[in-house]
Amino acid sequence: MALRLCSRVLRDSSLVSRLLLGTTRQESATWFLTAGNAVCSRGRRNGFIFTPACFITSDAFLNRLMKGKAVEADGSSYRLPASVLPDNAEQLSLLMRHPDQPENAKVLKVALIGSPNAGKSTLSNQLLGRKVFAVSKKVHTTRSRAVGVLTEEDTQIILLDTPGLTTVSKAKRHNLEKALLEDPWNTVKEADIVVVLVDVSDRWMCGRIDFEVLKCLAQHTDIPAILVLNKVDLLKTKHRLLDITAELTCGVVNGRKLQVRTVIKPPEAEKSSKRQPEPSPDEDTAGLEGDADPSSALSREQLKALRSQQGWAHFKDVFMLSSVDKEDVDTLKNYFMVAAKPGSWQYHSEVLTDQTPEQICTNTIREKLLEYLPQEVPYSITQSIEFWGDGENGELDISVKLYVMKDNHMRMLIGAGGQMVSRMAKEAGEDLSRVFLRDVRLKLTAKLKV
Repeated sequence: MALRLCSRVLRDSSLVSRLLLGTTRQESATWFLTAGNAVCSRGRRNGFIFTPACFITSDAFLNRLMKGKAVEADGSSYRLPASVLPDNAEQLSLLMRHPDQPENAKVLKVALIGSPNAGKSTLSNQLLGRKVFAVSKKVHTTRSRAVGVLTEEDTQIILLDTPGLTTVSKAKRHNLEKALLEDPWNTVKEADIVVVLVDVSDRWMCGRIDFEVLKCLAQHTDIPAILVLNKVDLLKTKHRLLDITAELTCGVVNGRKLQVRTVIKPPEAEKSSKRQPEPSPDEDTAGLEGDADPSSALSREQLKALRSQQGWAHFKDVFMLSSVDKEDVDTLKNYFMVAAKPGSWQYHSEVLTDQTPEQICTNTIREKLLEYLPQEVPYSITQSIEFWGDGENGELDISVKLYVMKDNHMRMLIGAGGQMVSRMAKEAGEDLSRVFLRDVRLKLTAKLKV
């Protein structure tokens, strides 16, 4: 079975099997990646144009994709996602409501795993069409597993958004909950497909699959896994994409060997290809001594073998996209829709997430703390919801107290004239208004924890 490189023009019956890689005028490199009979085609005379959301897949799956939802319509079947109910009892009642099973119901459980800050929550939000998972540029924004539910026509995609896989030592450093060590491992067990996200714009992390991710994959070889190269819009040297793909897949996709070669390689590409990212001190020692409890299923010999690997040779398919680009993400969504299997829905079609409104509120506030406060400060701040109820004019009034460990942290949180905490309250309230589809008035107060 041949592998094929496909562009994101999935609704076009004349779908082209080519990957167009962007280079500058000085980087007129010609790249080829072959597996079976698939070959990347030549681009414009000044180089290549990168078409995001390209992916490597099999001919058989490509045929299914072209016959499926991806070619049916131009978005006419899309409906606005359900809102999250701002009342805890009503949200719980919705979650407990019996699923409205359609004829020929299909379902797919998708576990998103990867290193912290790879873009898992951003991708989940884009797939859902609504921001329900907190995101920030700092690591460990997601503190526990949460479910997102995407329902269209007869198909339900259950997104299992997990914290970034980490080690005990790193969890202690960032004052993280035990759930961050356990949730990703437990989530993968129940998934139909595992999506491994890699931030290709991170020069230190894009050259190898994170060791914790490799351990997770090695323990669940029976579950199909796909590789998603994320943040391709931030990658300055697009010619690196194929090298990264070859490295992270060990040169094999869906059991077929990839061949990557260049006709003309720019000098800077030669230099960058020789520089392999060195593992950090934490990475170099973590795992071999059974740092995280879930890894105990692997023997010391297996762990040592994994340590020597850069990638994983058992990915079914590979995507290259930007999780902030809707058109890119629609390509991946179509893939999930076609991959869904006959089965009973687990949630009512109006459910968007299994999070309570209070969880969404505290996660949104944490996002702002991570965004605006430096270094370790936001990780030491805890929250307590003091009031949650209807306001005089029909808005939702929320009052949250923030507990701070140190005086200097308090000064940074409050800001000059209270401007910092006011700004965070305003932005978090606006985000919550979009989630609850209701005006939200959020009040944040701070107290020194003694």
